Parts: sequence; C-alpha cells; structure tokens
Amino acid sequence: MLCQECGAKPATLHFTKIVNGEKTEFHICESCAREKGELIPGTAGGFSIHSLLSGLLDLEGAGKEKTAAAKTTQSLQCENCGMTYSQFSKLGRFGCSSCYKYFNSALDPLFKRVHGSTAHVGKIPKRAGARIVFRRQIDELKLQLQQSIAQEEFETAAHLRDQIRELEKEIAQE
Repeated sequence: MLCQECGAKPATLHFTKIVNGEKTEFHICESCAREKGELIPGTAGGFSIHSLLSGLLDLEGAGKEKTAAAKTTQSLQCENCGMTYSQFSKLGRFGCSSCYKYFNSALDPLFKRVHGSTAHVGKIPKRAGARIVFRRQIDELKLQLQQSIAQEEFETAAHLRDQIRELEKEIAQE
C-alpha cells in the first residue's frame, strides 16, 4: 500500500483516529508522518508501551484526590532491589523477581483493569481440551458448592454435587 500523502513511498504507519465519534484511517510513510507531526512509536517523543502502562497505573488517582490506599500503594518498596511502586509505574518494568511479591497487592487491580480478570485462562486446544474444559467446570462448580453449603442452601448444594458427579463420570469415560 502506498502512502496516502505523497503516493510515492510505501505506507509503513497505519493510524486510526477517532475524534468525536468519527473514525478516520491514515496510511502514510514515516517522512509524511513526521511532517504532519504524528507521534511515531519507537522514536524520540514517540509513543511507548511504557507510557501506556504508566497511564494505566495512574488511573487510580486520575482526576480525583488520591486516597490513603493509593498513597500507600505508591510508597510500596521492594526490599530486595529497592525499587518503589512509583518507579515501577514510570518505568513499566520490575527491578527484580522479588518485586512481584512486594507489589502483589497493587498488581491484582491493575491486571483486572488491563485484562478483565486476574486469572489467565488462555486458549484450549479443541482435540485435547475437553478434559481441561471439564476440569474447569468442575472447579467452578466445587466453588459454588462450598458457597451454597456456607449459606446453608442445601438443595442447591445437592444439585451442584450431582452436576459435579456427572462431569467426573464423563471424564472417566474418555
């Protein structure tokens, strides 16, 4: 695809802008992008993944006063390498493997915001994945069963127990 501006060079940058609900797509070469003043990823003054991550990390306090919990999060520090959570939010990467342990309380909300969940489920292969799907269903049903028992909903618990047994029979037959 050729550049929409000069029509001579191949388009290497593809932008989609949405302004006031109106979507516009640009396919331009790097030199035309510089002339238009677009930010080019990976160049000086360009967009970086670290700036995206920093923006996500700062969402808690954006547009409002920081709560005591947000201030506590910012003061977290890894005892192994000395990196603070604020340094992590600026750099977008940890200083060592121990940072995961020390920043754990602040990471779950971040993962939930970015990925929609704190548990990685991934894709399951169709041929070999039936057993995995059944295992996940059984685990979910067992969790519901425990909640039903705790809330003394014994009829629901009995129904869930029967569902678990059926799934376990299907697994055994494979």
